[in-house]
Amino acid sequence: MLQDVDQFIHKHHLINRGDTIVVGVSGGPDSIALLHYLGNVALSFQLKLVAAHVDHGLRGKESAEDLLFVKHYCHQEGITFEASTIDVNHYKEQHQISTQVAARECRYHFFKEKMEKHQANLLALAHHGDDQVETMLMRQVHGSISSGLAGIPARRPFSTGYLIRPFLCVSKEQILRYCSDHMLDYRSDPSNDRDDYMRNRFRHHVLPFLKEENPNVHKRYQLYSERMQDDEGFLVELAKQHLEKVIIDQNDKFVKMDNKAYQCLPIPLQRRVIHLILNYLYRGNAPFSSIHIEDLRLMLDSEHPSASLNLPLKLRAVKSYTTCYFSFETFLQPEPYTYHLPLWGSVETPTGTITAVPVKDVPQSLTGNDLIVEGHLLPAVVRSRRPGDRIQPKGMIGTKKVKDIFIDRKIDRSERDVWPIVEDVTGQIIWVAGVTRSEKATLSARKSQLVHLHYEKKTLT
Repeated sequence: MLQDVDQFIHKHHLINRGDTIVVGVSGGPDSIALLHYLGNVALSFQLKLVAAHVDHGLRGKESAEDLLFVKHYCHQEGITFEASTIDVNHYKEQHQISTQVAARECRYHFFKEKMEKHQANLLALAHHGDDQVETMLMRQVHGSISSGLAGIPARRPFSTGYLIRPFLCVSKEQILRYCSDHMLDYRSDPSNDRDDYMRNRFRHHVLPFLKEENPNVHKRYQLYSERMQDDEGFLVELAKQHLEKVIIDQNDKFVKMDNKAYQCLPIPLQRRVIHLILNYLYRGNAPFSSIHIEDLRLMLDSEHPSASLNLPLKLRAVKSYTTCYFSFETFLQPEPYTYHLPLWGSVETPTGTITAVPVKDVPQSLTGNDLIVEGHLLPAVVRSRRPGDRIQPKGMIGTKKVKDIFIDRKIDRSERDVWPIVEDVTGQIIWVAGVTRSEKATLSARKSQLVHLHYEKKTLT
């Protein structure tokens, strides 16, 4: 075992001379073996060790005795000891999360504090090869994203340095044998014997079968994990390089994506672009799985020009022709607006600015973003769309729904409810700004008191 661990540490550059290491120690065989191993190499590597123990307050007297056991061991070995007793049940109720998640968050917060206090650059935890197999199997069964399928990393950034796991290369049996060979006492948690938790069920019923087929299955899974992490890292970097071509606009609650640029990407990069977008909007606290990513891919790949998908925490993805936007529902609900447009001045709307300027003659060059109206139609009102809005487009005898005009002109669904509608003094719609003007706005032969309306569209953020 020692040779396996030494080689693993060297391969993954886990420990360097002079490191200060906070070691998470529960008192069980895994963490006691890790603390003992690091204690044996501390002199040659000139390491400073700090043992950190958390009493989660879940097992009453037993967990209190675990704390005293670890404290006594550290005193005997001359290792700095830090401990904390935390009311995990209170934290669980406060944050409405499971017991396991609450315990983990409390534990890692404590480890972070101790790393900062002791200016440590490493946190060492005793996850081993069997833990790796169980983790990868659980994530496969429950639809983890690509990076999650790779399992537990041997080294990752954490707090003031890195979190390392030197025992991922060895099995539980090897650790127990190590404890026996070195006459190490340890504590046992009775909850590990029950099938209450999903991990325990995999440990008791799935892992033994795999070990019967291959006693070294933990080594195979660790190799798979390392290969998948390398592949995933490469693909994510490629996806990041394509993000600038795919993203049209973004802020912390909204991302607008170019569907055409997205569709040009290979499918593996499409998945990772979606993952990067979701990770950005959820700020790294990913409540989504591979199922959500595949559902998004199917929606974006469908032939329908418009579609939507509800995601966790009220995030919504809406496909509209050549774009797709991701936004939280609270951000999506536009406030209706009504502005009075002065005869000389401007009003700003969520999609752009409308400016009114009196003119003597019709300008020579006009675009679809310009409208010349006569003074008797003013003062005008600029407002957002309302249900049932209709306009008589120039050249048509009857009226048409504004909704249908938006569809015909392929106006993005994210902009329709805030697109500026211009009414004349009688309340009749004379212009869907930059889209279509009404027959009512046709100039008379007199062309008296002309006003030039101009719509300057901006990017929606």
